[in-house]
Amino acid sequence: MDARLTAEQEEIRRTLRELLDKRCGPQELRAAERTPAGYDPALWEALARDLGLPGLALPEAYGGVGCSLTELALACEESGRALAPSPLLSSAVLAAPLVLALGTGAQRAALLPSLASGALTAALAVPGTGLATALGLAGDNRGDWAGGGRAGGVQARRADGVWRLYGQAAQVLDGHSAGLLVVAAHTGGFARSRTLLFLVRGGAEGLVRTRQTALDPTRPQARIELRDVEAELLGDDDLADVPAALAAVGDGAAAVLAVEAVGAAGRALERTVEHVGRREQFGRAIGSFQAVKHRLADVYVAVQSARSAAYYAAWAAGTGAERAGGLALAQALEALRTAAAEGIQLHGGIGFTWEHEAHLYFKRASGDELLFGPAHRLRAHAAAAARLFDGGEVTV
Repeated sequence: MDARLTAEQEEIRRTLRELLDKRCGPQELRAAERTPAGYDPALWEALARDLGLPGLALPEAYGGVGCSLTELALACEESGRALAPSPLLSSAVLAAPLVLALGTGAQRAALLPSLASGALTAALAVPGTGLATALGLAGDNRGDWAGGGRAGGVQARRADGVWRLYGQAAQVLDGHSAGLLVVAAHTGGFARSRTLLFLVRGGAEGLVRTRQTALDPTRPQARIELRDVEAELLGDDDLADVPAALAAVGDGAAAVLAVEAVGAAGRALERTVEHVGRREQFGRAIGSFQAVKHRLADVYVAVQSARSAAYYAAWAAGTGAERAGGLALAQALEALRTAAAEGIQLHGGIGFTWEHEAHLYFKRASGDELLFGPAHRLRAHAAAAARLFDGGEVTV
């Protein structure tokens, strides 16, 4: 792996940072959170139309840019640095790769160009609170997380050649505003239960979407209720290995999330260093005290270590070298939590207030752990997958 960024990658980073610095300041961020969608549609249009972010990792044949997952991860690093609310994660990182991996030729041709342009946004709807399990990050995704033939979750049945869904999914990222839902549903009855993915349009009859109050306001979430909703099977074969596809997409998503978290952690550290350089106590800047220097040095080491792991995971996911997304995400989430917590402590009482942005980084760290972690479960699953403690041969 060559750790140096190419000229194109540096240009993506520079251009996106300049745009977000201008369009996603503290006031713009709070205004975007109050919109019905939870993000600024004008900013999303600029990110999609001018920079082509939703299509970065999609093939040119479907209107994408044709870059690798690494470029998308670098874009998300800048988005994480600004805590920019947008459907980039839900649409381009989670949903679009599933359409690309499992969709029929007709489905890809109909959906991917619109997803690549940003004209259509999509969301992955997983029952309950099992997103990390569904993506194969914190547990075996061949279990009953989609319903298991019992009450709860989302059930699918086929009648007269038409699939219909019934049930609900909570904690669906951007589920209230997405034009397309990729819904994981249980089918086949108790004896031959399995999980399939279905496409549901945002305006489908019987679909009820309610925006929820989220711990992290920059990650809008919704509860999805499906009341006998007509759906389209993703793919043309109900024998497709959906858990394997979800796990593959999950590893790439974890790598992108890790890079995004590193961007947020790095910015939280930068803001804290700036503050302790200005804040005076006993006639001198508090950043000159050795104890403060030691604390910030520890944060710096944690962030840089997490950045190395995240970059490697993104490269590995893009090249198929190995699956390292879960471990990188665990390290990045811990680095972000540490950087945010130290930032709040060293900002003093103002760090806890709504007027200051320090608490938003802590909410991002906590919210991501609730959705995709926690870190100890990510590590435990990676260790189990590698058979680290059972005396067997270590495999990747």
